[in-house]
Amino acid sequence: QVQLVESGGGMVRPGESLRLSCVGSGFTFSNWAMGWYRQAPGKERWLVAGLSSSGDAANYDGSVKGRFTISRDNSKNTVYLQMNNLKPEDSAVYYCNAGAHSGEHYYPGDYWGQGTHVTVSS
Repeated sequence: QVQLVESGGGMVRPGESLRLSCVGSGFTFSNWAMGWYRQAPGKERWLVAGLSSSGDAANYDGSVKGRFTISRDNSKNTVYLQMNNLKPEDSAVYYCNAGAHSGEHYYPGDYWGQGTHVTVSS
């Protein structure tokens, strides 16, 4: 059974940091690119960051570039999203996804985690 489980969400104040984790199981984690998406109420789910299977190529949405960093530890079947200088507009449910990465683009697959909530509020 393929599973992706996110953790690390919570409530923080603007300017603070948070690190999200997503642990995969039931598939060969190191063969898949991984992505982080987010969805705020009333909005579409949108890619935040994507990372190649080896971890050597990443792409980011312009709204988070320079503030967020995606990384992975294949020995732990885990992908991370380090979020610095958080802003209220970053508030959303964050989901991880197993997919593909090519030509500086992330292509989502059919495997999603359950999501973890991030709220940035003063």
